[in-house]
Amino acid sequence: MRKTLFLILITIFTIGSIYALVHYIRMDGFSFAWALNFLLMLCVLAFTEALKSQLTSSYYDEKGWERRGKIYEPLGINFFRKLLVWIGWERLNKKSTPIEKNTKALMNLHYQTKKSELGHIIILIIVLGFNVFVAFKFGALKSLWLLILNVLLNLYPIFLQRYNRPRIERAINLSKRS
Repeated sequence: MRKTLFLILITIFTIGSIYALVHYIRMDGFSFAWALNFLLMLCVLAFTEALKSQLTSSYYDEKGWERRGKIYEPLGINFFRKLLVWIGWERLNKKSTPIEKNTKALMNLHYQTKKSELGHIIILIIVLGFNVFVAFKFGALKSLWLLILNVLLNLYPIFLQRYNRPRIERAINLSKRS
C-alpha cells in the first residue's frame, strides 16, 4: 500500500512539474526539450527506484535479431560509447556504481541495465508524445530539438543497455564457472 501510494505521488508530482514546464517555457525550443528530458529523468529515476521490480519480463531477454548486440554497431553505438567517455559520463557513472569483479556485482550491473532501459523507454514514449504534439501545433521544424534530444538521451541509451547486457550475461556465466 505504501509503495503504491509513493508511486502515485511520484506520478502526480511528474504531471504537475510537466504542467509547470509547459506553462513557463515555450514548447517549441531547445530549452523546453532539454528541461523536459531532465525533469523526466529525475522523476522516472524516483519511480523506478520506488518500483523495486525484479524486471523479469522476457522483453529484457536478448532477441535473435540483436545478434549479441552486434546489430547496434552499424547504428553507431561504439561512437556513442566514446561520446559518453569524452563528456565524462562514464567516469561519473563508475563513481556512483563502481564495477567489482565478482558474480554478485555483475548480476547487480545486469539488473541496473534493465532498470536504466525501462526508465529510458518511459521517457522516450513521453517525449515522443510531446514531439508529435509540437510538430502538429508548431510545425515539424519546431519539434526537431525534441526529436534530436530524444534520440541522444533516450534511444541510444536503450540501444547501449541492450548492447551491453549480452556481454554482462556472458561475464556472469564465466564468473559462475570459476
